[in-house]
Amino acid sequence: MIFPLEELISFEDNVYEITSAASHRAYQLSMIEDPIIEEYQDKVVSVAAHQLFTKEIGYSLEG
Repeated sequence: MIFPLEELISFEDNVYEITSAASHRAYQLSMIEDPIIEEYQDKVVSVAAHQLFTKEIGYSLEG
């Protein structure tokens, strides 16, 4: 899986927020050793970003 640049370019919300969410999601995936990581050749950040951009998972800011 390649990092979804098309979605990032067309993303109309706060890019910092989704980048931060992708970083946190990538950490979660690596800590639980999700099998999807092996399926996509250990590209954890790309998997996390894809999940966020396709709204497979959601995110919110705590403040």
